[in-house]
Amino acid sequence: MSLRYLTAGESHGPALVVVVEGLPAGLAVAREAIDRHLARRQQGYGRGRRQQIEHDHVRILSGIRHGVTLGTPIALEIENRDFAHWQEVMGADPVAPGAVAPRRVTRPRPGHADLAGGMKYGHRDLRNVLERASARETAARVAAGTLGRILLEAFGVELAGHVVMLAGVEADRALLARLPLPELARAAEASPVRCADAEAARRMMERIDVLRERGDTAGGLFEVRAGGVPPGLGSYAQWDRRLDARLAAALASIQAVKGVEVGDGFAAAGLPGSEVHDEIFHRSAGEPAGDEEAGGGLPQELPGHFAAGGYFRATNRAGGIEGGVTNGEPVVVRGAMKPLPTLYQPLRSVEIETKEPFQASVERSDACALPAAAVVGEAVVAWELAAAWVEKFGGDTLSEMEAAFEAYRGRLEAY
Repeated sequence: MSLRYLTAGESHGPALVVVVEGLPAGLAVAREAIDRHLARRQQGYGRGRRQQIEHDHVRILSGIRHGVTLGTPIALEIENRDFAHWQEVMGADPVAPGAVAPRRVTRPRPGHADLAGGMKYGHRDLRNVLERASARETAARVAAGTLGRILLEAFGVELAGHVVMLAGVEADRALLARLPLPELARAAEASPVRCADAEAARRMMERIDVLRERGDTAGGLFEVRAGGVPPGLGSYAQWDRRLDARLAAALASIQAVKGVEVGDGFAAAGLPGSEVHDEIFHRSAGEPAGDEEAGGGLPQELPGHFAAGGYFRATNRAGGIEGGVTNGEPVVVRGAMKPLPTLYQPLRSVEIETKEPFQASVERSDACALPAAAVVGEAVVAWELAAAWVEKFGGDTLSEMEAAFEAYRGRLEAY
């Protein structure tokens, strides 16, 4: 049994569509839960006018009846409300003989898929590229990821996405690391830039204002944490089953994400091994924690640790994954998002018909979409964890999966 999905739709087309296959029957799914995460994706300081037009809502077309999954493919639709103003531009019917498609794009934007996509598919109207390459597509992925998240939450897994750096303004990483995951999620949710460090968030918003005023854009770094993840998801047996590789691919697939790290990631590359690897401890039932440095006992377990078998780590530099397999500590991954390439002071480009230099085309865009990227990051991480969960515990029904999970948990307790 495997979990998979496909999305379809253009940025200004009639709708986005996603088809999900592999969820077990018997899982309770509320349409409002999907809508809530779609709304979160549209929020954030620095977003543009498009978010004032679109108020995303999902329409469930198949696979869910009376709020419960059927075990069959789930089809979801998210209407593009702005299509009402784009029907002539994005309609499926042929244009009249000899007519030119309206709002044709022939000036590729640096940093976008425009020119590379046009060359790949032979398009002379680059709108055929940019409409699908647009980050609007992530709304469909948030919908799919929410279904994966609902499955994980049924087993006690929690997720939180938050911003740790924006346009060079850094949050206090030590402060964020100390926050239990539910508290981190609440603080990030209350922040306009989805940063749980209030002082850093204030400076981030000031930075966005400066860049927006001069027609520029901001990128940064977001982090996704998942707590309550059991050891054993993923595999070291084959390269494509390693969970860290799958998570890296999922995050890198988000539009404008150009770098991914797991745990300490790039920072670990410059440190000696003694400062990188997480020591392993074991606490027997009832054995107290204490001040290890004073010789008073074992260190504290990490918040979000999956308690089973007595094994734990006092640090989580590996980001909860060793050898491509979860180790019971929180999964921690980060995505580096470049500044959005659509600038209101356009960079130089070339007109593809005349080959003359021009300023690049300007499409409606955001000054900063990093807070939204953190929500999309949550969704793709949830999906990959859910896919690994389905592979590990299987079952055509939720009750079968629950039985397999409980049996596995019992085996971990005895390990």
